Amino acid sequence: MRSYKKNRIIYTVLLLVCVVGFWWFENFYTPNTYSEANGLAKESTFPATLLPTSTTNEIVHHSHFSLSYNEPFEQAEWVAYVLKKEHLTDDDRKRPYFIEDPWVRTKSADWRNYKGSGYDRGHLCPAGDRRFSEQAYNETFYTSNISPQNNAFNAGAWNRLEMKIRSWAKKYKKLYVITGGVLESGLEEIGEEDVDVPDYFYKIVARETTSDMEVIGFLMENKEKSAPLKSFTVSIDEIEALTGIDFFYRLDVKKQEEFESSINLRDWKF
Repeated sequence: MRSYKKNRIIYTVLLLVCVVGFWWFENFYTPNTYSEANGLAKESTFPATLLPTSTTNEIVHHSHFSLSYNEPFEQAEWVAYVLKKEHLTDDDRKRPYFIEDPWVRTKSADWRNYKGSGYDRGHLCPAGDRRFSEQAYNETFYTSNISPQNNAFNAGAWNRLEMKIRSWAKKYKKLYVITGGVLESGLEEIGEEDVDVPDYFYKIVARETTSDMEVIGFLMENKEKSAPLKSFTVSIDEIEALTGIDFFYRLDVKKQEEFESSINLRDWKF
């Protein structure tokens, strides 16, 4: 009888330990950082002269992209990365966990905010653009690099634009891409941390020519539309007015005015 009671107590304790352990794993466990061993990159791989302003002063440089995190909205207001022709490989990569960004001062939102929300964990810097190395690929799974996206949009118009940008990278050899959601008051929120769901997403693509810089902007509603990509083009000035972010502010003012106020399609092959 004593042996039975003793075993029952042991099994009860083990069960409690398992329950507590599982709860801790689900709520607090974060796999190892995807960054380099020495931690935060000191400089951006994206040219500093082309980085936008930050409305939050929370800029983080990872090895293969930079971002400005907006804590009240629990996501990046912009992610900037370089896309070269040689980056576009078919390397097979094992999909890692989504984890919080350890280099964001307040930590980025937990991926569990997206569970049951009906929205995708939409990449801003696409994982498909970073297959050339395991670390580059894994870094795109920091939750600072994702935003809630309608599934049909993520797999539809947004994906079509990402594929078009890849085709441009192959043609023009090197591109500079800045992207994010339009963060404004009154947006729908998901999860315990109130992650905001942008109604619109933007992308800005730039490339250097021998004598100038060619820039094109896109603004897309967070829902699927089968319209041609050309129909989503807008001026950089329009994106700035919506986001409160100043793009290319370090460049010559006259040069900025030339390419930010107009939509130039003739220099981009659709």
